[in-house]
Amino acid sequence: MNGKQSLRHGRTAYHFQPAKNWMNDPNGPLYHKGMYHLFFQYNPHGPLFGTGKLSWGHSVSGDLVNWAFLGTALDPTSPFDAEGCWSGSTTTLADGRPAILYTGRDANDVQVQNVAFPKNPSDPLLREWHKPSCNPVVPQPADVTRNNFRDPTTAWLGRDGLWRFAVVAEVGGVGSTVVYRSADFVHWERNAAPLHASPDVPVWECPDLFPVAERGTEGLDTSVSAGPGVRHVLKLSKAADEDYYVVGRYDDETDTFAPVDDGDHDVRNWRRIDHGHLFGAKTFFDARKKRRVLWAWVDETDSRSDDVGKDWTGIQTFPRALWLDADGKQLVQWPVEEIETLRRERVALVGAEIGSGGLHEIAGVDALQADVEVVFDLPSLEDAEELDPKWLQDPQKLCVYAEKKDASSPGPGGVGPFGLVVMASGDMREQTTVFFRVFRHGGTYKVLMCADLTRSSTKEGVHKPVYAGFVDVDVEKDRSISLRTLIDHSVIESFGGGGRTCITARVYPEHVVAGGSSHLYLFNNGAHPVTVSKLEAWELGTASVNVEEDYRVGTL
Repeated sequence: MNGKQSLRHGRTAYHFQPAKNWMNDPNGPLYHKGMYHLFFQYNPHGPLFGTGKLSWGHSVSGDLVNWAFLGTALDPTSPFDAEGCWSGSTTTLADGRPAILYTGRDANDVQVQNVAFPKNPSDPLLREWHKPSCNPVVPQPADVTRNNFRDPTTAWLGRDGLWRFAVVAEVGGVGSTVVYRSADFVHWERNAAPLHASPDVPVWECPDLFPVAERGTEGLDTSVSAGPGVRHVLKLSKAADEDYYVVGRYDDETDTFAPVDDGDHDVRNWRRIDHGHLFGAKTFFDARKKRRVLWAWVDETDSRSDDVGKDWTGIQTFPRALWLDADGKQLVQWPVEEIETLRRERVALVGAEIGSGGLHEIAGVDALQADVEVVFDLPSLEDAEELDPKWLQDPQKLCVYAEKKDASSPGPGGVGPFGLVVMASGDMREQTTVFFRVFRHGGTYKVLMCADLTRSSTKEGVHKPVYAGFVDVDVEKDRSISLRTLIDHSVIESFGGGGRTCITARVYPEHVVAGGSSHLYLFNNGAHPVTVSKLEAWELGTASVNVEEDYRVGTL
């Protein structure tokens, strides 16, 4: 299947997506007996959300790139999940047996927490699961309001020998993350104090708590205890919004969490997993390669009729390895190295200067499915414009101001905008730009990163926003900044500053669907030239991801 045929039939080339039907949250990623497993929220009956009586889809992989669908692992068949098997996690128990913790909506539509175990733990594909009659193992507490009690995390084993998991709950109108403990993974007791509480946000979803090493890129098992050289990350998804995280200290005696920076008790000060369009991020510890890996759901931004037409909905980000930055306050995210197995044609560029108003095409690779890494050397920073503090809380509007170069705008900036033009039609009527601009602020410099989708498609009814975030790097010291962008038909994932700021976007250009060619460019609309000290672009092959011939396979 070539790139143009793939998009015409609605599929991406290497991102995880269902062969058919509706998918959202990634659930319970797991490495077990040589195989990677990804469970996901799934409607097996059609490409729309439907009645909400959801199941868990289940796919397996040997390399995190090629996936085979095994059908559903959990279906709403019991009184404790009659209205849906909702989000949750997997945990590897001490004896090596995996277990699922998930939210069920019972026959009265009340959210409760359930467990499931594999019928045959020796099966590397974990094809069948058993839901014991002791469910629900955690009924909804009396102090939970408005039925908001959901999404248990991967459990971790404390130094006292007890298992713990966290789950979000609206407790007395306050958005809380509470912890439960158990000796046998069936009988659970709630900790008196919440792990975290936020009175300004009553409803959280999809929590994640995991340890990170203070130094290095190696991941840590979820049960690694708090202590010297270890910090923890608390990630929360704000309902109908995005994913936020903060680095802090987890106290495994009191089961409480405190951000490293006292000012970060206000969730509005937390960092974003991604400044684009994704939700419900979930991580797991990959014991095979000693790394922590993240997935997140990226839904469609075109129309319901488009979803019905292609007969599937929703993708996952390409899996990302993540670790703690040297500053101890932010995560670094980077596509897992296995993406390199898809690399085909390569083009390179060294030392090219892009002048003010310049546009340089990157030819020689398929611009529909590509992996592009570029390093920009910056000119003198003396001409960087002063940043008005009002833009710090509204970088999206600043991006619109920053990219324009016409009579109605203030004109090009001193340093930037410069970056990539991707998914561009031959006449440039359709294009998406991913770019940087440098500002002076408070005696130092701020780097703005943007993805502008306003011209991504001429199609009506498509969401075409501007995404933005600041990149926490020292450009005064480094005098350069990097950008890596994965292009896969309708999805663009960009990693700025070595993965310190990420922006994910969905685009639906008409010129590609019509069979036209797509183009990829470097551009610079700043007042001064920028130098591309290094560029490597690879054309990527097409992975086998839940394709029809793999649908409901029994073996690999």
